[in-house]
Amino acid sequence: MVLEKLPRWLEKYTTQVGSLPVFNTVTPNHVLVNEYEPGQGIMPHEDGPLFYPVVSTINLGSHTFLDFYHPLKKASEKTEENASSSMLNERYFMSLLLEPRSLFLLTGDLYHNYLHGIAERTYDVVTDKVANLDACNNATLGDILQRNTRISLTIRNVPKILKFKINLGR
Repeated sequence: MVLEKLPRWLEKYTTQVGSLPVFNTVTPNHVLVNEYEPGQGIMPHEDGPLFYPVVSTINLGSHTFLDFYHPLKKASEKTEENASSSMLNERYFMSLLLEPRSLFLLTGDLYHNYLHGIAERTYDVVTDKVANLDACNNATLGDILQRNTRISLTIRNVPKILKFKINLGR
């Protein structure tokens, strides 16, 4: 990655999020801004060691469900169980309801041992698999939540960045 100064409007968010104890001695220096329309999502993935130890996301606009999945076992550990668990729905573990104007911190076991993604849906059904339902303000078991446009600000630290300046023209 190439070091570039963050826009001023993002600096207040990186400063506030970076002051949380979970960031320890690292300072957030990277923000990914994404817009999701209803029906859009992101395939299950892991963030890997580049952004360790924490990834934080400010959720704006609509709610979403962040789904967690057991990863496939390594190729060297292939078993019949592994082959049958390759279907995504069979590897589904739980969801977290990310409410509008909420902050989500991904670290520890969830960061290291599970895939996370957002299903391509226009609505979400609140089930007993929503692990943080008791902490949510606007949802109860059985609710159908319509998705609207959602903006996510993913704030993290990228440990290795290049200081690179291009001089185009004079």
